[in-house]
Amino acid sequence: MTGRPFPFQLTSQRGLIIMPAESTATAVPRPPARSTSAPVLTGAQAVVRSLELLGVTDVFGLPGGAILPVYDPLMDASDIRHILVRHEQGAGHAAEGYASASGRVGVAIATSGPGATNLVTAIADAYMDSVPMLAITGQVFSTLMGTDAFQEADIVGITMPITKHSFLVRRAEDIPGALASAYEIASTGRPGPVLVDITKDAQQAQAPFIWPPKVDLPGYRPVTKAHGKQIQAAARLLAEAKKPVLYVGGGVIRARASAELLTLAESTGVPVVTTLMARGAFPDSHRQHLGMPGMHGTVPAVLALQESDLIVALGARFDDRVTGKAALFAPNAQVVHVDIDPAEISKIRIADVPIVGDLKDVLVDLDIAFRGRTEKEKPDIEEWWSYLDGLLEEFPLGFSPTSDGLLSPEHVIQRIGELTGPEAVYAAGVGQHQMWAAQFIKYERPNAWLNSGGAGTMGYAVPAAMGAKVAEPDRVVWAIDGDGCFQMTNQELATCTINNIPIKVAIINNSSLGMVRQWQTLFYNGRHSNTDLNTGHGTVHIPDFVKLAEAYGALAIRVEKIEDVDAAIQTALATNDRPVVIDFVVSADAMVWPMVPQGVSNSYIQYARDHAPAFDQED
Repeated sequence: MTGRPFPFQLTSQRGLIIMPAESTATAVPRPPARSTSAPVLTGAQAVVRSLELLGVTDVFGLPGGAILPVYDPLMDASDIRHILVRHEQGAGHAAEGYASASGRVGVAIATSGPGATNLVTAIADAYMDSVPMLAITGQVFSTLMGTDAFQEADIVGITMPITKHSFLVRRAEDIPGALASAYEIASTGRPGPVLVDITKDAQQAQAPFIWPPKVDLPGYRPVTKAHGKQIQAAARLLAEAKKPVLYVGGGVIRARASAELLTLAESTGVPVVTTLMARGAFPDSHRQHLGMPGMHGTVPAVLALQESDLIVALGARFDDRVTGKAALFAPNAQVVHVDIDPAEISKIRIADVPIVGDLKDVLVDLDIAFRGRTEKEKPDIEEWWSYLDGLLEEFPLGFSPTSDGLLSPEHVIQRIGELTGPEAVYAAGVGQHQMWAAQFIKYERPNAWLNSGGAGTMGYAVPAAMGAKVAEPDRVVWAIDGDGCFQMTNQELATCTINNIPIKVAIINNSSLGMVRQWQTLFYNGRHSNTDLNTGHGTVHIPDFVKLAEAYGALAIRVEKIEDVDAAIQTALATNDRPVVIDFVVSADAMVWPMVPQGVSNSYIQYARDHAPAFDQED
């Protein structure tokens, strides 16, 4: 590192990219002479040493030509465990799972060209879900950049819209500073993925290794302390509201603010809803918890938001899966919106009281302000609670027995949660099984539920569970996956077996792309176009998941009868010397309920297929 500030070019509210010095208009002075005491390392050695000094202990990666210089000193690193994945997407999702389960920065390494582009899906996923992730990629020699060299891809340009920041490093002396900056950016403010792309000549060149490097990030100043007047305004609205709701998003988990949320909720007595990304931020067992809002949320949670007069949004984005048709969402509600990212506030729903700050601090300040304002007279929301209690009693989460004699997927997932308990980590793929896992497993703590909420990435579960198990080796880790999702990344079972990462995988095998099939049933007259996968009951079983899992060295079990469900789960829980894969053959006709059809008001929530108000599709 030269000791000079990096010349940055701002590209967006969340992103900036480091540019080589020669591309800037202002000449950069030469760095001062370095002390001869600084060890001289290759750029590759500087990568490994920087990661060690940043406290990184685990990385997921796959070597290739442009990153080979880094892999040589990595072999000698005693403080870093490298886990060789079978596909770079698996490395990215594993880094996500590692970060989401532990709160630490997850690290993925790939080579240039296709190695780097294989990381793109995971990077985009981490960006949508605010996951702190560091992606390190090798790049071709700087002299070859722009020539369409072998395995060249402009990964900085490709990922610019889906990273918090991107760095291109062309000189060995810039490597420590770039990595330190990337780590700082990924883990502070609103967390997110940061890419560091390092040319091969920068990895091979030598330079004095200076630590700590100077980290100078112009324009990057996350606001953590909220404005006092805004806190007081929010407290006043909370004290005056008759139908308030705390709308809790994944930002509460990223801010590690679950304890502060619990304190505020109990001080105010206000009902709480937790989004898909926030499951576990507030205990499911708590009296004030109404469940998950949104397209497949509980009736009480959905209608509480819809009929409220005050929504206190905490680290939530008002995304379309929660709001339904945004113009019709919560028409009578004022909004207090708290987020560390100012770009999110009023992006979709105008906030009456916008608050920019770190939720861990804001929740404490808001609780103090509320208690100070209501010390003499507590707000009366008994009528509101009476209405909500009625909804809880009339519309509990439940499911009907299947009509074809096959397993009920809801029952299978519910038993996994009940037999495993709240201290486990549950990672889900995307689709029906994801919704059932969010609904029927009870979450009592943050970081217990991992899923791809924003991007909706099929194939997330197995590598994310793998990463979570590396981060939290003493916890049971389940991947609850669909037969479609599982076929996208199941190669990481080989990684798990060889590296002694004993995850449990529950395949909810309905032999179809279940959520797509549900929409086809409801909205396309039952025309199931290209959604049958032929993996389950009455099909050719291609692939046979039991044989596939055994080929990867896992313990494999197939369950087709309800009386065998518990025994299979207990066998999985008792097996810790290898991964376990259970092929649960479930009914293809099971659907996720409740449901708000896309493009309509949340008032039109369907409790079940034959228990719903009439609704018209709206533009």
